[in-house]
Amino acid sequence: MNPKYPIYIISKGRWELRHTSKALEKMKVPYKIVIEPQEYEQYSKVIDKNKILVLPFSNLGQGSIPARNWVWEDSIKKGFKRHWILDDNIRSFYRVNKSERYTVKDGTTFRCCEDFTERYKNIGLSGMQYEMFGVPGIETSNLKKPFLLNTRIYSCILIKNNLEFRWRGKYNEDTDLSLRVLKAGYCTVLFIAFLCKKIESMLLKGGNTDELYKGDGRYQMALSLKRQHPELVKITWKWKRWQHSVNYKPFKNNKLIKKENIKIKKGINNYNMILKGKENVRS
Repeated sequence: MNPKYPIYIISKGRWELRHTSKALEKMKVPYKIVIEPQEYEQYSKVIDKNKILVLPFSNLGQGSIPARNWVWEDSIKKGFKRHWILDDNIRSFYRVNKSERYTVKDGTTFRCCEDFTERYKNIGLSGMQYEMFGVPGIETSNLKKPFLLNTRIYSCILIKNNLEFRWRGKYNEDTDLSLRVLKAGYCTVLFIAFLCKKIESMLLKGGNTDELYKGDGRYQMALSLKRQHPELVKITWKWKRWQHSVNYKPFKNNKLIKKENIKIKKGINNYNMILKGKENVRS
């Protein structure tokens, strides 16, 4: 089963790596990779040209923001109510079962996220938690939940197209968008039942590593977010680098509002997903 909403991968300088593209190819999940025109030749040698969308601009020095907003408008023009936007450094996708991660073989987990999201009127953003926070064999309170409500959504995001917002700024764009959505009274849903394995920031060349993380870029990123949301953000030094720390507690009263015409069948719907043993665990 595949998602019903389009998946866009935004990518720059990573035609040799293309982790997310490779993962989706392996799962036979349709997608479009969005690139700048000066890199078309390199990407077209390794990715089907029909899967490539070329931006009408290049090297604006604003990180991924212009590309993200272009993707948003493209999905609206094509008549979709939501769209997926994925970073280009996601290596694999998982389903969690009894605190174990199982590598998924197709796009069913995307469809599960979509169907749950569409039960409610007021989910602005939803997406998959990072695999690094879903540690096998450890029974934490978070892992016992299928999702977390009203927190940040990063890297693998399903966006409601008629939101009154767009991506802005230069740094920490996903945290900023999550906070603006929450401040407006919408909910966000971060799925723990379904995970994505994202390579840690700054480890790969290309993308924001080359454009934004140089010099004091990490501090400037945290400072930018604090200026945007001073009542919620602190700057901290963790893991040998500057980080932002966000207080999401003020949004605990943002409640999910179910659509009136939704009918949910009794019982468990596993979408025909089958666990095939330990050989599918981790990748």
